[in-house]
Amino acid sequence: MTEQEFIVGTCVKHARYGVGYICAVSLVNCDIIFERGGKVSFAKRSLAEDLELVEAAPNTSDEPKLTLDEVEEALTTILERYNGVHQEIEMADRWNNGTLILKPGTDTQPKEMPIETFFHKIVMLRDRLRVLEQNINSHKKLTDEDKVDLQQYITRIYGSLTSFNVLFKEKDHYFVGTGGG
Repeated sequence: MTEQEFIVGTCVKHARYGVGYICAVSLVNCDIIFERGGKVSFAKRSLAEDLELVEAAPNTSDEPKLTLDEVEEALTTILERYNGVHQEIEMADRWNNGTLILKPGTDTQPKEMPIETFFHKIVMLRDRLRVLEQNINSHKKLTDEDKVDLQQYITRIYGSLTSFNVLFKEKDHYFVGTGGG
């Protein structure tokens, strides 16, 4: 059986589980409900040789299938629009075209980088902390006490990053620790 034949509603036969119907298909997995064995999830690449096609489901869709690149692009757009992961954050104008210089106390060469590059890394750090917060808050196995403890650590991290607020154009984008509410 080929991966193109993995369509919801297709009847298949497996040596161990018997006859079943494909009930869900993702990019890499295939879920099948068997008469004996119930619902089983398989990796599609390893499943092709283990299944025998009994009856193909009619392909009612004349629409072309999405490529992995198209799925990734759509997912990125959704995350940017609804999850607040990506947001245009402006650096304060006075830092435009500036250079960050890290000068060591020894005779080694100083490290220079555009302030825009450094600012972008700070913004990405903040965005990743926000995603971490969301993951903690929605985690099913963490207790409320565990969530509060982890949130307190993140709040203290934000507090440690308040020194970088001078780079932000808008106060709404500032890091806020425990003292900032």
